[in-house]
Amino acid sequence: MAPGSPAGSPPPSPAGSSPGVLRIGNASGFYGDRFDALREMLTGGPLDVLTGDYLAELTMLILGRDRLKNPDAGYAKTFLRQLEEGLGLAHERGVRIVTNAGGLNPAGLAAAVRALAERVGVPVRVAHVEGDDLLGRGGWGDGVLTANAYLGGAGIAACLRAGADVVVTGRVTDAALVTGPAAAHFGWDLTGPDRPDSPNDPDRPGDLDALAGAVVAGHVLECGTQATGGNYSFFTRHDIRRPGFPLAEIHADGSAVITKHDGTGGVVDIGTVTAQLLYETGGARYAGPDVTARLDTVRLDQVGPDRVRISGVRGEPPPPALKVGLNRLGGLRNEIVFVLTGLDIDAKARLVRGQVEDALAGRRPAEVRWELARTDRPDADTEETASALLRLVVRDSDPDVVGRAVSGAAVELALGSYPGFHVTAPPGKGVPYGVFEAAYVDASEVAHTAVLPDGRRVAVPTPLRTAALEPVPAPPPPEPLPAGLPTRRVPLGLVVGARSGDKGGDANVGVWARSEDGWRWLAHELTTDRFRELIPESRELTVIRHLLPRLRAVNFTVEGLLGEGVAAQARFDPQAKALGEWLRARHADIPEVLL
Repeated sequence: MAPGSPAGSPPPSPAGSSPGVLRIGNASGFYGDRFDALREMLTGGPLDVLTGDYLAELTMLILGRDRLKNPDAGYAKTFLRQLEEGLGLAHERGVRIVTNAGGLNPAGLAAAVRALAERVGVPVRVAHVEGDDLLGRGGWGDGVLTANAYLGGAGIAACLRAGADVVVTGRVTDAALVTGPAAAHFGWDLTGPDRPDSPNDPDRPGDLDALAGAVVAGHVLECGTQATGGNYSFFTRHDIRRPGFPLAEIHADGSAVITKHDGTGGVVDIGTVTAQLLYETGGARYAGPDVTARLDTVRLDQVGPDRVRISGVRGEPPPPALKVGLNRLGGLRNEIVFVLTGLDIDAKARLVRGQVEDALAGRRPAEVRWELARTDRPDADTEETASALLRLVVRDSDPDVVGRAVSGAAVELALGSYPGFHVTAPPGKGVPYGVFEAAYVDASEVAHTAVLPDGRRVAVPTPLRTAALEPVPAPPPPEPLPAGLPTRRVPLGLVVGARSGDKGGDANVGVWARSEDGWRWLAHELTTDRFRELIPESRELTVIRHLLPRLRAVNFTVEGLLGEGVAAQARFDPQAKALGEWLRARHADIPEVLL
């Protein structure tokens, strides 16, 4: 058998599929996404593979706490409920299912899928991928609940080549749900061109370009309807009340067309795809365990209604180390929101803050954070719109310090503080919060294993060629617009879109222009210094800017903005989901020719 050739007989292509094209859909962008999506994707049009992404940094913490209560838990139970109907539909249509819903217990979920298949009478071959769970190796420090390496798609490919109908994984990269099926289908080499029997030219990176294209397509699909108009800056221009889930038509060279089933809601255009490409990324090199994709080589073309072609993506060898996501319990957290209504808002805030601080002086929590949100309006016609919110967040390892001490300090002020005193909810006990951090281990130290439908365990080799990750030299900016153009002071969002998100304690904000002239203005206007002016809480932090001319975009990483990660809830918007929209709402002097 030639390297990378599929083993066994894959199911026939669904009616409507094109020869040489692999149609991969997505039915979940997170644990809790639209329940009916799996059925909708299976019945809405032709597919070869249906993927589901259920894992995020916060999800791993949730599953870790589930596993503490029940060692047999640790996977996304929603997926099983979706399969009760979906398993038969997939079998009828010859669609393979690949999902990371296995979380911390892929073997347990695979067994549950087999039991379900027997109960509903659907003959399916189930495989799973394991080896990502590194908790048992120790050395991670105190309180670590989960320690999982981000695996690539090679284990998934091995399972599919062995004839699996359903492949369940633990922590793999989101894009691996696409690179694995694509590598299995097209025979791409996931171990690199230096293998003695590889047909690739040793001076070229073999199938890395094709793999990089699949990584980019996988990144677009991974968050479900964010690629079809969901969470989109220009949402008012489209009907996105119920956007359809995306799919990618992948070709043998790694190029792909992003689209959706006919008749579904939402939109797929260059803007929606650009927004998702920028989401939770950084510079030009987008590293993963299979390949490092060069985002500065991506070309997007609108090739029809709801059809965007991705092409030109170059790939480089992956880095030698795998990222390991660590979740640990950071302590306990409590929150009280005081409602301040009417006049003298600032004075009311000063009064109650001083009273609470005095009450906490003897048992002050390790961390105390106050934030006043001026949601009030003058001469408001409802009490709610006449009110501001003063938010107190405390953290400590002692449950009494964040619980009884804080609750008592607030309750005892009920009749002796500012006029109109009340809170949004009764003070309660402290609740546990989590902390996310990243570590790195050499890929050779991780026992990436494919457990095939017949129970055989196959060790998945690591790539033979790797390359340390280095930043790409900054490209030259475009020619600026002519000087002296008349301007108007208006919101940035009139001419640019944005998408933001979290990576551990860092936030990323991708900003793109909708026209070439807009790009010429954006690249010179939105510098790191200007970004800090517009987003004041970033002024004392490291802000890194990346230019991506082919996407007409600038991508910012704000290090440390989110503290210890989303589970720590250190910020009003703990995942920075709305940071880009805040930036778009800031005012700038924008040339009138762009408006």
